[in-house]
Amino acid sequence: METRALFSERRSVTFINKTEVLSKQTLKDIINLAVLAPSAFNLQPWRIIAVTSEESKKKLFDLSNQQEKVLEAPVTLIIIGDKEGYSDNNPVWIEMLSSVGGNQEMVDGSKQAASYLYGSSEERKLKFAESNAGLLAMAIMFAAKDYGVDSHPMSGIDFDGIHKEFKLNKDETVVMTISMGYYDKSKELYPRRPRRLYNEITSIV
Repeated sequence: METRALFSERRSVTFINKTEVLSKQTLKDIINLAVLAPSAFNLQPWRIIAVTSEESKKKLFDLSNQQEKVLEAPVTLIIIGDKEGYSDNNPVWIEMLSSVGGNQEMVDGSKQAASYLYGSSEERKLKFAESNAGLLAMAIMFAAKDYGVDSHPMSGIDFDGIHKEFKLNKDETVVMTISMGYYDKSKELYPRRPRRLYNEITSIV
């Protein structure tokens, strides 16, 4: 799908056809395309929990203000940011060493910069995790549309409850959830509401 069409045709689909299956391979292909999203130092401080079982859907439904799409969608993704994703134990640093031809000094300098930029306060850690995982989330929704799959992001959720119920570790944060599937065409979406354009949102300094 062309870029312009992706932007104009992607919608936050409220009504998902609960009888239409989203294959595991299609989900895998969507995520493998979406991870081309940018991240700081290519650290990719994120992971995803794909909620597909009826038991897990019910848990997430109750933690999502009982939004029906959680039950209707074949999968809802929990997008998770890692607040410690800049640390030495991130395997990306090993890959970076190989990518820069074994230049340890370059890698060490990048580690020091990342630690300062993203780890010097709790606020910076949270911003680091959420901003990078947010880039992944948008990439997932565009990649899904390219595969003909619809989506709906959610932030009206119990973040702490999801963190506890799905056993995230202490350095992880729930960024959002994304229900994915195929639009139930028997129901009608509201027309797309107007967006605020350049002249309203942009200032030049």
